[in-house]
Amino acid sequence: MTEFEPKIIAFVCNWCTYCGADLAGTSRMKYPPNVRMIKVPCTGRIDVMFLIKAFDRGADAIWVSGCHPGDCHYTSGNYYARRRWTIFKECLEFVGIDSKRVHFSWVSAAEGKKFVDTIRTINEEVKKLGPFKGYKEIIDDKKLV
Repeated sequence: MTEFEPKIIAFVCNWCTYCGADLAGTSRMKYPPNVRMIKVPCTGRIDVMFLIKAFDRGADAIWVSGCHPGDCHYTSGNYYARRRWTIFKECLEFVGIDSKRVHFSWVSAAEGKKFVDTIRTINEEVKKLGPFKGYKEIIDDKKLV
């Protein structure tokens, strides 16, 4: 029997977090290979339906990461993302998805080590939670069918 390796989908900013991941790679830093990155122009452009769809397609956890506040290449996109995150987290609890499965962080292009540390932390937390069973189990648990 093999150990559970979570499938983590990361929605990352093109200008900061993606470059931080690139720095980690070129610096030969090691991190878990089970993260799949989706590069977006700005975290402010991420629709919450992208996150829901990631769970629908089998993600065990989601990570959204972008520029630090005040450093957004699109002026205020990360502020929009932060507001959207606050509301989305409450919606997750409402529909029965553990909010510990969604992570939000700021990682700049110069923070390769922070990128690696963050993904390691997320990976360990999700391993403790176990696999996401999907919406069918949530619906069955709440007797919504």
